[in-house]
Amino acid sequence: MEGCAGIGRHVAQRLVADGETVIDVPAKLSARVRVFDTGQGRKTDPVAAHSVAVAGLRSPGLRQVQADDTAVVLRLLVDRRDELGRARTETVSRIHHLPLELVPGGAKKFLTRGQASYLLRTAPEPVGIVAQTRHQLARELIDELTAIDAKIRTADKQLREFVTVAGSRLTDLNGIGPSGAARLIGDVGDIERFPTAAHFASWNDTAPIEASSGDQRRHRLSRAGNRRINRVLHIMAIVQLRHDTPGRAYYRRRLAEGKTTMEALRALKRHLSDVVFKRMARDAKHARAGVAGPAGQPGATLQSSAVSPIPTADTSDKSQTEPATTHPRTSAAPTP
Repeated sequence: MEGCAGIGRHVAQRLVADGETVIDVPAKLSARVRVFDTGQGRKTDPVAAHSVAVAGLRSPGLRQVQADDTAVVLRLLVDRRDELGRARTETVSRIHHLPLELVPGGAKKFLTRGQASYLLRTAPEPVGIVAQTRHQLARELIDELTAIDAKIRTADKQLREFVTVAGSRLTDLNGIGPSGAARLIGDVGDIERFPTAAHFASWNDTAPIEASSGDQRRHRLSRAGNRRINRVLHIMAIVQLRHDTPGRAYYRRRLAEGKTTMEALRALKRHLSDVVFKRMARDAKHARAGVAGPAGQPGATLQSSAVSPIPTADTSDKSQTEPATTHPRTSAAPTP
């Protein structure tokens, strides 16, 4: 089948539940077969079905779709956590707008529920229907913020529990919290579908693409990877730069080599991609061996369908940085 991680996921999961063997054929692969077969890229149902079948039969190493498991649960929970984060940002923005009219001097940009409530209590008594209405709306928004904060705490606790049950130690890495670990486990699924750390970096958009011309050798930023995982790695890099970590030392070494700040940050993200890959590969190995996880529970086998096609190698798969080294628990690299 084509699109087992997208529009065809429900059909694929139904077939797997009925005991059928389902192979996920990447859309790019079937498109190439279609072009070679017909000489053009126009797609009809019979031609598409034939190209998918040929690609599935003739291409070794394609991923077999597995039944939804813990990874899918984590993906659903972290999506909900992201929605709550966006809702909180919107609510705080609206609360910030109202005190501009109620409190002399306005309010700061980032407000907690307690700070917003204190500002409202200490504001001058509203006079007139307009000020009273603003006061009422601000109170309602503060109540909404209180409810959202409670939901965020519950979601974080639930994510932390599922990550622990999955046998993952990603949260041991500096800069990765429960939400980031859940996003990695949910979107990556089975880390062993990536043959090397370079393939993983190409998939998560941290490996640069070669853009050489003649004697000039250069690379450019890729925008074709998984941007959600790229965001997790970006947050990880920013957190490490704010503290005295090997990640910060690596960043400064790149600056000393003559790279710009943006180039050094990209190199750090590429380095951290290798660190995360090694940590997830080690967790998967422990899960297969039945080794107890951080909470004394065996790690779960994460073989859910991935969110994107099977990664393929290209020139960007070549590692651009040296391998990650071992550091203490709070460092950039995982603990042995």
